[in-house]
Amino acid sequence: MLSSCRLVARSGAIQSSLPRTIALRSASTWASVPQGPPAILGITEAFKADSFQEKINLGVGAYRDDKGKPYVLPSVRTAEKKVVDSALDKEYAGITGVPSFTKAAAILAYGSSSDAIKNDRIAITQSISGTGALRIGGEFLARHYPSSKKIYIPTPSWANHNAVFKDSGLEVVKYKYYNKDTIGLDFDGMVEDLKAAPEGSIVLLHACAHNPTGIDPSEQQWRQISDVVKEKRHYPFFDMAYQGFASGDTKKDAFPVRLFESQGHHFCLAQSFAKNMGLYGERVGAFSICCESAEEKKRVDSQLKILVRPLYSNPPVHGARIAAEILNNPELNQQWLEEVKGMADRIISMRALLKKNLEDLGSKHDWSHITSQIGMFAYTGLKPEQMDKLAKEVSRICTKDSYDGAYMHQHSVYATKDGRISVAGITTGNVKRLAESIHQVTS
Repeated sequence: MLSSCRLVARSGAIQSSLPRTIALRSASTWASVPQGPPAILGITEAFKADSFQEKINLGVGAYRDDKGKPYVLPSVRTAEKKVVDSALDKEYAGITGVPSFTKAAAILAYGSSSDAIKNDRIAITQSISGTGALRIGGEFLARHYPSSKKIYIPTPSWANHNAVFKDSGLEVVKYKYYNKDTIGLDFDGMVEDLKAAPEGSIVLLHACAHNPTGIDPSEQQWRQISDVVKEKRHYPFFDMAYQGFASGDTKKDAFPVRLFESQGHHFCLAQSFAKNMGLYGERVGAFSICCESAEEKKRVDSQLKILVRPLYSNPPVHGARIAAEILNNPELNQQWLEEVKGMADRIISMRALLKKNLEDLGSKHDWSHITSQIGMFAYTGLKPEQMDKLAKEVSRICTKDSYDGAYMHQHSVYATKDGRISVAGITTGNVKRLAESIHQVTS
């Protein structure tokens, strides 16, 4: 009887505690995680939802051919076949990646005749494309850079720069770069800010095809920037995502990197092979540090391995093997150089064609910045409300002399609201209609 009562009492205790237990379990582990910025309809989603057959997407950050289709370089197809036919194993790469790739990537950036290459002063690791290279660099500087943990980036800069460096543990500060009045480089403001920054600051520099403006310093201006950086003992961090893809010349696009190396700067470099080889999804990149000596390089290399090992252990091999085949095979390398020049030339020609069409329509605006800028992206100078009209508005297009030949013109042109367009999205088939749309919203 006693044990029965105890059982009832215990059962009652269990039952009375059940609601509280259930209540505790009903609270999700992530209940207190705050909501991020509200989701918005992205450019690609808005483009897909538009039923207009002649719609134009100028928001995509990848190369497209003259039919608006993704393009796989023939040299990449050949290199990939060679890699597959070699029946290589699928073993792990070393922590710093595929050696035949990293060695060739360093030579591509610094030049085979550079002192840093000749004297084995480049510590380099394969990375998860250019973004991964930036993150490795940010982490390394946050841990080991002996001076300020601030990094100065241009205004504007690639949208992800701020997040990558902030999450790496660096404080992000901005320096002047873009002059909205001239739609060009604010060189005086840039130099002024670099001189005003505390001595020994980390400074991010876009090596070529500045993203998002497409505005680069001239070679003479780069020499002046080098002098200021040296005078202030700043530490340069180059981001080179478009080598060869900007001008069509890999040596010309690497000019700032090679200049700084030849003038005795010590710096780091993020490289991407997404654009210039079309290896977007393969995520092929490299991060390197130009060191004082071969002995210093060994110590830096060891710390890069310590950093990478718990981060992702080692990088993927397939894309790196493709890139290595292209960079190390003389015949394939020459083919690739011609193909990357072809891509750059198409973008340059689309810039010229857009400018010509706007001028032919009688636009009273100065569109010279369209052709003076370089690379995949162009800063048009259009305002957010004009970009909204490009996407949504339907305009009345008339003949020169009367409204008799008027017709309704739907724009359906999609790009970012800051006026940046991807020139790769322009084709010989849509450039006339694009020019008409821009002319309508800017007149």
